[in-house]
Amino acid sequence: MQIIEIIFVFLHLNSNTKKMDTIARPTYLNQLSQWRDKHVIKIITGIHRCGKSTLMAQFQQQLLDDGVNKKQIIAINLEDLAFENLKDYRELYQYITARMLPDKMNYVFLDEIQSVDMFQKAIDSLFLKENVDIYLTGSNAYLLSGEISTLLSGRYIEVEVLPFSVKEYQSATEARGEQLYRDYINSSSFPYTINLSAATDLRQYLQGIYSTVILKDIMQRSRLQDSDILERVIRYLADNIGNVTSLKSIADTLTSNGRKCSPHTIENCVNGLLGSFMFYSASRYDVHGKEHLRVGNKYYMVDIGLRNLLLGIRPNDFGHILENVVYLELRRRGNQVFVGKVGKQEVDFVCLNGEDTAYYQVALTTREEATLERELSPLESIKDHYPKYLLTLDADPMSSHNGIKKMNVVDWLLQ
Repeated sequence: MQIIEIIFVFLHLNSNTKKMDTIARPTYLNQLSQWRDKHVIKIITGIHRCGKSTLMAQFQQQLLDDGVNKKQIIAINLEDLAFENLKDYRELYQYITARMLPDKMNYVFLDEIQSVDMFQKAIDSLFLKENVDIYLTGSNAYLLSGEISTLLSGRYIEVEVLPFSVKEYQSATEARGEQLYRDYINSSSFPYTINLSAATDLRQYLQGIYSTVILKDIMQRSRLQDSDILERVIRYLADNIGNVTSLKSIADTLTSNGRKCSPHTIENCVNGLLGSFMFYSASRYDVHGKEHLRVGNKYYMVDIGLRNLLLGIRPNDFGHILENVVYLELRRRGNQVFVGKVGKQEVDFVCLNGEDTAYYQVALTTREEATLERELSPLESIKDHYPKYLLTLDADPMSSHNGIKKMNVVDWLLQ
């Protein structure tokens, strides 16, 4: 990826913002509507404060607008102390069944369900009833791990929620074009941050999310004992978004910095970070051989604001930041996203979506002819007829190069 120095404003937060609960998220609402009243458990996953609770509230309002009686909706936020006694799965089950209407469909919304020990027993019993439509949220992949996944196997669908996309962020601000993108990467995509106009407020809010994820979702769930090692791994992955990374490379770096630890510990840290949805992993895919490769993953961070909190804003990183933004957007659009291997060359992203495939190359600029040729070369070596895209920040009209569409990345993000 071509990396050039661009001087971005450190922080530009627009004070004329909308409240986060007024910003509709049609992609996710449409998924929930599609599965409404079907005998399948809807599980909404994502990092803390990415908007899962607001999404459920918006969907509940949609049900009311469609004529559902308020008494048919049973909504419980298990982080609320008012429901502390319901963290016993038996109490939870009794509470819900006591409020169900026998001759109507009952819509049950349980927020942060992983707070309930053995919650799957209550959910399994509720699922046996024909007049219950179940919606769960969770901030940790533990929700779908091991025995739980086996128990619920074939009876749930997952709706993966990420913080605001550029398009969603745009609906909350007055910024447009390149300024919109600058604001997006220099502030945060977490929904509530659109209400924060001061840099210190933003940092404090992001620090709260960061601390919650480390202490509640990783240290506690993964049973890690050394928070210093975990934070060093976080900083390493944040510093290397878009780079091929191995457990060995992380361990070697920590050792050279005086913190030697076992590969097993590193693996537990990385798995905890993936399980908390702070990071996502893209494995490599051999385009010619049509096979997945076991080594050479890349990691991408859920929010650039969190990365800025840890590392600051550094102009030489803008190329990898752009790649990170595109990766998350491709996931939002329902793709399985891989890093493409084409002989000795690399395509930034190979996207599989059912029977469809698409290829994406990402660069800050390709104004220089040599740079354009270098970025096009891996795509040109792929001889199938699936769509191929080159996304850049160049403010040029869309063009085609041997069937490869070159597009302005902000235009693409707003599609």
